[in-house]
Amino acid sequence: MVKLESLKKSNQFKKVIKEKKIHTDYFSVFAAKNFFKSKHKANLLISFVMKKKIGNAVKRNKIRRKLKAIVQKLLKKRGAINKDYTYIVFGKSNAYAQKEDVLLPLMEKSFSKIKK
Repeated sequence: MVKLESLKKSNQFKKVIKEKKIHTDYFSVFAAKNFFKSKHKANLLISFVMKKKIGNAVKRNKIRRKLKAIVQKLLKKRGAINKDYTYIVFGKSNAYAQKEDVLLPLMEKSFSKIKK
């Protein structure tokens, strides 16, 4: 099973943000080729970031959990997410009210664009 491993250091975030970017109404995905070795090869390097402007902690955590669940579903599909990349997913406040059924195809499309 693939585990999600998050970035820890500020310079790692800065490197990823300078590379590929894809924006939607509900989230933004930033990606860079793996420059940082994860603890296990099977792990996916991905961080979920919410700005405080979105709302209180309850709202931010709900968006984070929703986006994480979508990524977990995509990992079960073969080839939906490329593990050779390090990702940062910025959640937006619109994602709070939107259902997972709408967000899943958008997320899949975003990750497929990054592969190219």
